[in-house]
Amino acid sequence: MGATGAACVRYQGGVLIVVSPAKSLDFDSPPVTDRHTEPRLADRAAELVEVLAAKSPDDLAALMSISPALAELNFERFADWRPEVSVETGRAAVLAFAGDTYRGLEAGGFSTRDFTRAQKVLRVLSGLYGVLRPLDLIQPYRLEMGTKLSTGAGDTLYDFWGDTITEMLAADLAASPGAKVLVNLASKEYFSAVDPDGLAGRVITPRFMDTNDDGDLRVMGMFAKQARGAMARWIITDRVTALRDLDDFAGLGYRFDPELSDVDEPVFVRSRADR
Repeated sequence: MGATGAACVRYQGGVLIVVSPAKSLDFDSPPVTDRHTEPRLADRAAELVEVLAAKSPDDLAALMSISPALAELNFERFADWRPEVSVETGRAAVLAFAGDTYRGLEAGGFSTRDFTRAQKVLRVLSGLYGVLRPLDLIQPYRLEMGTKLSTGAGDTLYDFWGDTITEMLAADLAASPGAKVLVNLASKEYFSAVDPDGLAGRVITPRFMDTNDDGDLRVMGMFAKQARGAMARWIITDRVTALRDLDDFAGLGYRFDPELSDVDEPVFVRSRADR
């Protein structure tokens, strides 16, 4: 490690960022853009909804390990879900998700040019939709990638999606100019749906660590998610088209640590004072 840390970020060329979705949703606040696109795998999503809509609220509660109230809500969501979506029934994905990563991303503050850039370089991995672009209209749903759902393809969503997610990301990478680099800012649960060997490019997985109360460095879930979103925002709004300066990221008080970094895993640390 150490010496390899600085070298791991000296790449030039195209970049594609992947993040996880969020359980928390926002379909109520006024949208900051009326631009939108259609999910490219809506037909596959419809297949999953057909399976899910046939389940009772009790079935969904057991399947997703959620409360009866949440199960009833998602039962109604799947019953109301339609393959065709409009601005009246859907919302741009990057504005619909409202968890920690999206608080760090702050897409509500994007300019028109930021949305254009995000549409090119940011992808959301989704249990229901497979791969989403930021402006793809989605309908309210809850379906985590790790859910064990029996379909004709197998017993998990990983079985259902197979190589589809990898192939779509590979095509998106191929469309970017220069050397290909995928910045993995998704959780392990979601990135497990991707086969890195199927991508014609380098996969870089930044890691974010905070000093805890005992003075030790640890990956802290909520903070790490916010940092992933902040890094995605930085790459988008600063128009980072090459990753040779990835170690300059300083969002939310994090700083690149060459001693802890490895070839494809740059590490960013933050002290309690900077939190």
